[in-house]
Amino acid sequence: MMFDLPDTDTLYAALCNRDDTYEGRAWVGVTSTGIFCRLSCPARKPKPENCQWYDSVGACIEAGFRPCKRCHPLAPMAEAEPVIQTLLEALERRPSYRWSEGDIARMGLDASTARRAFKRHFGMTFLEMARQRRLREGFTTLAKGRPVIEAQLDSGFESPSAFRSAFAKLLGQNPSDFAADALLRADWIDTPLGPLVAVCDQHALHLLEFVDRKALPTSLKKLQTLSKGSLGFGRFEITDQVKSELAAFFSGNRDTFDVKLAYHGSPFTQEVWDELRTIPAGETRSYSDMANAIGRPSSVRAVARANGANQIALIVPCHRVIGADGSLTGYGGGLWRKQRLIELERQYKDKSAA
Repeated sequence: MMFDLPDTDTLYAALCNRDDTYEGRAWVGVTSTGIFCRLSCPARKPKPENCQWYDSVGACIEAGFRPCKRCHPLAPMAEAEPVIQTLLEALERRPSYRWSEGDIARMGLDASTARRAFKRHFGMTFLEMARQRRLREGFTTLAKGRPVIEAQLDSGFESPSAFRSAFAKLLGQNPSDFAADALLRADWIDTPLGPLVAVCDQHALHLLEFVDRKALPTSLKKLQTLSKGSLGFGRFEITDQVKSELAAFFSGNRDTFDVKLAYHGSPFTQEVWDELRTIPAGETRSYSDMANAIGRPSSVRAVARANGANQIALIVPCHRVIGADGSLTGYGGGLWRKQRLIELERQYKDKSAA
């Protein structure tokens, strides 16, 4: 598991020394460049604060990083299965192409075999990898305040309509629908469990959702309505605070968050969210536990709905609520993320006990 990695000081020392001890076990994502590398990479070393550490290539890709062209971190996977190498080479030749399973078949490859191979090594399909690579570039360009046409070109889309369509599928609306100099601004934050979209104003965090969560487009539309259309791209100091606190959380150095939150829900829903924040990292509660804690023992189903309506992932820790029988139950970010979060947070409980 990723959480068995050594501490960040050890990993950074290995990176600076080009230590091959962690070959195949650890990789570094560099936030200032968007590139991920082996620890033995000969490239110039990044600053410690720009490093994020991962236990798999798939985790690096899910977090939105691109492979380094000097140390070629995808090479071992490509050598393990010829279908992977063939498709990765094709993606490098045509990074802006809108790939389909038909294209894979026309290359003489079996689409289902390719799907399984990429899932096994990267946790995502080839088509998902290609799409994420393109859209991240466009999102980053828009967050810098650049024009939509520039974002379209940076993300490799040949036509404005194709870019708008792909972008709308991800965020629920066209990039031109986002306002300039807006009161609420959306930005992309990479994490070991995949990229998040954070929406902040100058004073508080309004939304924090995984990019691939199905409810994200609906949540953004709701904020668009509440802000009377003043939702755009970019960041405030609050965004930087969220990014910094999340990095400390994933590195094992912080189990609480201080960033100010802005709730968008009924009084009952907000009461449930406040109660979620009282659950210590490393512990879990059942829905009935939550209902009892807020003095509503007969409102278990309502508590479950409020839990599922949470729009601020991780910081409002709805992942800490499980079934009465100990099962993980549903989680909008995916049960695999819920499992990893619970495993990650055990270290905080162990530290507390020690």
